[in-house]
Amino acid sequence: MPTKNPRINVVLEKGLYYTINEMAANEGISMSLIMRDLVKEALEIREDIALTKIADRREQTFDSKKALSHEDVWD
Repeated sequence: MPTKNPRINVVLEKGLYYTINEMAANEGISMSLIMRDLVKEALEIREDIALTKIADRREQTFDSKKALSHEDVWD
């Protein structure tokens, strides 16, 4: 079935290939869909790590004396 979505070829070690194949068989979906979902999950994890680093840096410079209250922001 042709698709308009871009494609990427990935070379896997045998163990990874068989694991992906087994996951696909267990879930009743294609290996391509398993790989797509795994890539999405990995990107979300990396995004979470990056945002945590930003939040940690901001937390270090936080000064409660300069912070706005909830009422100041939303009223």
